[in-house]
Amino acid sequence: MTRRHATLPTALGELLVVADAGGIAGLYFPAHWHPPAAGSLGASADASADPLLTELARQLDDYLAGHRRDFDVPMDPAGDEFEHRVWGMLREIPFGETTTYGELALRLGDRNLARMVGRAVGHNPISILVPCHRVVGADGSLTGYAGGLERKRTLLELEGAEVVAQRRLF
Repeated sequence: MTRRHATLPTALGELLVVADAGGIAGLYFPAHWHPPAAGSLGASADASADPLLTELARQLDDYLAGHRRDFDVPMDPAGDEFEHRVWGMLREIPFGETTTYGELALRLGDRNLARMVGRAVGHNPISILVPCHRVVGADGSLTGYAGGLERKRTLLELEGAEVVAQRRLF
């Protein structure tokens, strides 16, 4: 199939989804920090008539209702080798758990890569599916999120992440 896009209504707002032959290429919140490049969306699609987009909508609804912990739709995000390594590590963070940019940098072998990790996390084109919301600051604080900190908090609360529960106590 050719590149296409649609808007999916969700509990977090309308999400712009971009898909191509390899799978989901992008999932963007309204006012996303790093939206897709102009001209990269492909044709407008009817999500209800597209099997991949229909399945994504179902899985997102299940996740946001608390009935799903991960996603199994094919994904095809565009990025460089380093970004793909970081995004792969994000997919390994268990549901309801968090990690830090520094911890991810250490897993890559160099704590000094934390800023580069932060950039790769921030440029993740498949929010939610590649769970960049599970990355927090070194002190456990909720740091930047391309979809906004309130959405990040909502996703972490949905997952029962301990860091959010602890921060609510103060």
